[in-house]
Order: sequence, then C-alpha cells, then structure tokens
Amino acid sequence: MIKYRLVCKNCQNSFDSWFASSKEFEKLKRLKHLNCHKCNSLKVEKTLMSPSVVNSKEEILSTSKDKKYLKVKNKIKEYQKFIKKNLDFVGDNFANEARSIHYNKKEKSKGIYGNATSDEISELKEEGIETEVIPWFRESDN
Repeated sequence: MIKYRLVCKNCQNSFDSWFASSKEFEKLKRLKHLNCHKCNSLKVEKTLMSPSVVNSKEEILSTSKDKKYLKVKNKIKEYQKFIKKNLDFVGDNFANEARSIHYNKKEKSKGIYGNATSDEISELKEEGIETEVIPWFRESDN
C-alpha cells in the first residue's frame, strides 16, 4: 500500500488517498478513475510528500527504553516474589521489628520486610541496623 497526497488542478482541493502500488495509481489515472471529491474534476495530480518512515530513531529509542523498563520491572517482580516467599511481612511496623531483631540477638529470626519512612531508614542505618530499600510494584500495577 502507498499513500499519496493528491491535488485537484481545477479547485486546488488537496486530499490523501491510498493505492495498492504506484503502478496502480498510474493505471487508475490513465483510465480516468481518479476524480476530485469536491468538484468531480479528473484533473487530479500527485503532489510532493515527505516519506513516512516507520522506524524513526525516536521510535527505536522509545521501543528500546520500553523493553529495558519491562526487563527491569520483571526482575524487580522476581525479587518481590522471592522476598514474599522467604521473609516475614511486618507492614508499617518495620523499624520497630528491625530494632527488636537487631538488639535481641538471642532470637534467631527470619528476615523481615515492610514499610518505613526515609527518616526511619536513616535512623536504623545510624544505629548500625542493615536495611535496603527496593522499588515495589503492587499486584495491580501492570
């Protein structure tokens, strides 16, 4: 398929039209099957058009970025699955639970994960309690 910008030499109306090929356009013109839809004139000609490039540099970069984003997102979701399977969720009580585990070394505890503010995380690190922040996708996020 090919799209041409056409112009009527009679009324100066311009419009786009699709053809099976450039040969098909020439054939229809020769058989006088091309006419202006405004004035019905047969004096329809092709005009200059810029080519429509399907794989522009921006599209390639955008597609590449999308693929990288999905790859990273899928890897994060793998980590989340591992964390959910192997650690205990403590919700918003993360800072208190982390302190409890750190200062009561007698108790061997399974690792934990949960929610904490940036201030709570800073305080934990100042106390020498190891924590890591990871991005988290909700199940409803696609």
